[in-house]
Amino acid sequence: MSYHEIKPGIYSVGAVDWDRRLFDSLIPLPDGTSYNSYLIKGSEKTALIDTVDPAMDYVLIDNLDRLNVEQIDYIVCNHAEQDHAGSITIMLDLYPEARVICTPKCKGMLMDLLHLDESVFQTVNDKDTLSLGDRTMEFIHAPWVHWPETMLTYLREDKVLFPCDFFGSHLAQSALYVQDEGLVYESAKRYFGEIMMPFRTNIQKNMDKLKDYKIDIIAPSHGPAYDKPEFILSAYRSWVYDEPLNIVLLPYVSMHGSTREMVEHLTQALTERNVNVKQFDLTVADPGKLAIALVDAATLVLGTCTVLGGAHPLAANVTFLANALRPNLKFASIIGSYGWGSRAIEQITGMLSNLKLEVLEPVYIKGSPGDDDFKALDKLAETIAQKHRERGYK
Repeated sequence: MSYHEIKPGIYSVGAVDWDRRLFDSLIPLPDGTSYNSYLIKGSEKTALIDTVDPAMDYVLIDNLDRLNVEQIDYIVCNHAEQDHAGSITIMLDLYPEARVICTPKCKGMLMDLLHLDESVFQTVNDKDTLSLGDRTMEFIHAPWVHWPETMLTYLREDKVLFPCDFFGSHLAQSALYVQDEGLVYESAKRYFGEIMMPFRTNIQKNMDKLKDYKIDIIAPSHGPAYDKPEFILSAYRSWVYDEPLNIVLLPYVSMHGSTREMVEHLTQALTERNVNVKQFDLTVADPGKLAIALVDAATLVLGTCTVLGGAHPLAANVTFLANALRPNLKFASIIGSYGWGSRAIEQITGMLSNLKLEVLEPVYIKGSPGDDDFKALDKLAETIAQKHRERGYK
């Protein structure tokens, strides 16, 4: 990847990883990703905002060589995670006079992760500034977006915000700015659902911090930059502030067809009552698509068969993820079947401890569903529809 000029003296010098398909050994990357790093040349000093994943440090080095960068005075580390901070060590080898600028908490984390000497650091407090001569960097502490040490960097004169993971998306593209808003919106929502959603209340506080800043460009550390920042700011306001929508998320797993039959009946019953349903077969579902659906859903209904007296492992896994991601769900229920006995209901409800929601009467049956079971599913559908109407979900 070649560098891009954002404004005179401001460059995107990071790397695009077209082929990466898994992040943190957990998150699928259907569209690749990027590790964005930014160079700022002031009249007196030069700063590098974040680095890149160590696997692609050669791209960063090549871009700096192309720009004939002989000196870097400051390496700003907005976030200690390795895909941003992992190449700090090689940058310090190439530019030994540079100082690492970060929060006090980030300093400790970088010393643990990279074994850096304490002498290379210069810590900054919230709203501290650092002059590059004709340009001023302001540092905005943003803890738990999405690690405890995170900060944002704002370039005052140019009105450019460098928020690291905040407002990011796992999306590889050759252009600097958003080209396809539909594609970027889904990628950014997926990123929010998988990574940022557990910290929704913290994000609200940090978005409030940004209200007084004039921002012309948002340059995150993953995905394209935003030369129309209201696009992503508006999306985030919706995701973190809005009430859920009139949506039931219905992930399920069925071994012999009984649970699938129940899921199909409930989907039809909900649809007839004007409730939108997002149904996922957990044997083939993309976890990122599930995360996107969790952002908006008001109700989670988990369909699971029974394995050795408990919930199917795939059902347990999606329950664990939902609990960890802390979506703004209001209701939950469980449907499914068993052969001789099951503890699935107790297992699943016990795994939702992080979520402040109402558990609606499960429909968990022995054997294949019959007429009475279908009537119970109709009753569950009516209960959900009524709950959504009472809260005004649309």
